[in-house]
Amino acid sequence: MEIKLTTPLTEEKVKNLKAGDSVLLSGTIYAARDAAHKRLLELVNRGDELPLNIHNEVIYYVGPTPAKPGMVIGSAGPTTSYRMDPYAPKLLDMGLRGMIGKGERSEEVIEAIKRNKGIYFGAIGGAAALISKSIVKSEVVAYEDLGSEAIRKLEVVDFPVVVIIDTMGNNLYDIGQKEYLNSISNA
Repeated sequence: MEIKLTTPLTEEKVKNLKAGDSVLLSGTIYAARDAAHKRLLELVNRGDELPLNIHNEVIYYVGPTPAKPGMVIGSAGPTTSYRMDPYAPKLLDMGLRGMIGKGERSEEVIEAIKRNKGIYFGAIGGAAALISKSIVKSEVVAYEDLGSEAIRKLEVVDFPVVVIIDTMGNNLYDIGQKEYLNSISNA
């Protein structure tokens, strides 16, 4: 069963999600990668205001390709998430609710997810063209000089993701590995 969620994501909306749940996400999400995250944290460290309000928002780790004529966005597959791990705990502490990417997260990020009732979704790597069909609007909102790594405000409809790390810190990668190892030892 797929769960339909609309942003902004409040604690109430994500508290019952479990690692492994399939979610169709609709609403506004933000696209940003490591260069943009670095700039955001530099602003925070100086005490300056961020160019977007991250409270209850979702950041998708993506650097989309340029849009072809008539398209909203180019291919928009997920970036490896660990590259944002130095920045994610602080952003979660500031109210960021969700992240979308691929791959494992550090223990510090998992602890910040639990502490802040956040959520980490996985998007399917290798399905960038398919994923981009769920993006119905894209607009650069900060750091245009970064090109594909600029912060974009994306409007999405039924954007397919899977809960990788839920608000309790349950991690689909660990769960899946344990289930697999149990299945082969009981075969």
